[in-house]
Amino acid sequence: MVGIVLVSHSPDLASGLAELAGQMAGPDVHIAAAGGGPNGELGTDGDRVRDAIRHAESGDGVLVLGDIGSAILTIRHVLERMNGSVRLVDAPFVEGAVAAAVVASTGSDLQGVAQAAEEARGAHKL
Repeated sequence: MVGIVLVSHSPDLASGLAELAGQMAGPDVHIAAAGGGPNGELGTDGDRVRDAIRHAESGDGVLVLGDIGSAILTIRHVLERMNGSVRLVDAPFVEGAVAAAVVASTGSDLQGVAQAAEEARGAHKL
């Protein structure tokens, strides 16, 4: 099953979104939060991202979503030094994470989970 990593500047935002997406997907989808800087303050931390990717990996790849600018830079920096099937997607953070989690729970491959996250951009609320 494809794992999911949520990278945010806020530890609370990352963990809250992981909880929400996990409730939607069920217990079989590994969702890891990587929020905050090295000491838990606002920011991003490459070591947290790397650890979250390792935690989320279950053999079918890992999809990574980031909240804003420097989180994406941190993710890219980490991915430059990693081997394996890890994919960063350009998707809305909340809607993309939920869509990815639900599609991952169906056993879809990494491409399908990534596509679900990216297509969440077009979801209308009203």
